[in-house]
Amino acid sequence: MDQAEIFDQHDRLITINILGRDRKVPANDSILRCLQFLDMESVSESELCWNGDCLDCQVWVKQGDKEKAVISCRTNAEPGMEITRISDKIRFE
Repeated sequence: MDQAEIFDQHDRLITINILGRDRKVPANDSILRCLQFLDMESVSESELCWNGDCLDCQVWVKQGDKEKAVISCRTNAEPGMEITRISDKIRFE
């Protein structure tokens, strides 16, 4: 499957911070889909359910001085979001 087939509905990108690095990702999409946008091959090969049942796609988002664990397939990326940790079940480089 071509990356354009998955992401062609996106008309703009937003900036989020992933592990200390600012990255441009599609607006109005889940964190997991944004990770796939950045690293299509590795994330696509991860053994995930993509619907929240397995809970293996957990990431940690900075909120003030704390981190909050969220399920990346069910949480949309927001401009300025800071992801501080990613589950080792997600293959992301």
